[in-house]
Amino acid sequence: MDYISAIGNGMQVKQYQNIVDTVAKQTQTRAGQTESFENLFQSALNMVRETNSLTNMAQEETMNFAMGYTDNMHDLLAAQWKANMSLQYTVAVRNSVMDAYKEIMNLQF
Repeated sequence: MDYISAIGNGMQVKQYQNIVDTVAKQTQTRAGQTESFENLFQSALNMVRETNSLTNMAQEETMNFAMGYTDNMHDLLAAQWKANMSLQYTVAVRNSVMDAYKEIMNLQF
């Protein structure tokens, strides 16, 4: 994870790590706590919104570069890298949530 934090200055890697930590803590608490679920849900929504924003910025940079409005390859690659890393974190958190859901559904009472 060190290599991710070294290259992801603008990505707020700590924010994603906090969301993953929140998911881990939520699975350890009781299932009936509405406030905790609301916090978890809002964190996930914020992460999806940020991923969408970074993806849109990368597409905009790509279009600007393709149309010749900018010739700065560094900004283009940085925007694409941020969008890619953000999407990878979002998918990883989604997979963790889905695994937890499947495990809860398989519980025998």
